[in-house]
Amino acid sequence: MKNTTYTIWIEAEEWAEGQWNINDDNTDVIVTFEDGSRWIASFYTYRNIQSLAEKNSQTGECLNGKYLWSSDMLLVDECSRRRIEEVIQYLMGEQEFEHIFSQL
Repeated sequence: MKNTTYTIWIEAEEWAEGQWNINDDNTDVIVTFEDGSRWIASFYTYRNIQSLAEKNSQTGECLNGKYLWSSDMLLVDECSRRRIEEVIQYLMGEQEFEHIFSQL
C-alpha cells in the first residue's frame, strides 16, 4: 500500500477485562489510514472455529453447526494485538492487504 501510516482498532480491546481469550476468540479489526480510509477484517483463531461449530451444533445455529461463514474472515493462530499487527504488516508488505480487508 502506498500509505503506510495507520492506526489499528481491535474490537476485543473494548470488551470487559477477562472477556478476550487470544487463543479461542474472534474480533473485528479496523485499520484507518491517515487519508481517512478505513478497512475491516474479522480475525478468528483456528480453535475458535471449532468452538463455534460445537456451540452451533448445540444451539441449532448455522444448520446445527454444519457450516460457518463470516465476511472478511482471516484465520490466525492467536488473536492478540501482537499477532494482528504482525499479520497486517505482512499483508501490506506482500501487497495482499486490499485483497483480504474490505474498505468501509
